[in-house]
Amino acid sequence: METLRFEYLGGTPPAVQAPTLTGVVGSGNLEVLVEAAPGSGSCVIEITTAAVGFGHIWQAVIDDFHARHGLCDLRISVNDVGATPAVVSLRLDQAIETFLGDAA
Repeated sequence: METLRFEYLGGTPPAVQAPTLTGVVGSGNLEVLVEAAPGSGSCVIEITTAAVGFGHIWQAVIDDFHARHGLCDLRISVNDVGATPAVVSLRLDQAIETFLGDAA
């Protein structure tokens, strides 16, 4: 297992919402937990993955995610069992959409 942590400063804070969990950890899949972190001024994304040695791929996917959504005051936890970058990107988008609800 490998743990990766990415932090992005600045962005738009969303209205505080209840934590949301999207996806299921299973073969080739992942789950994403999104939680409000009011006043932090950052978006922290922590990934626990069974696919060791792919930090540069994760960096690219997470950079793209933050560039598209530009949110702060969030903590996102990802538990991965080998999902492809496309699945990761889709699941992150689903998690944010679910978290934001009507505010999206």
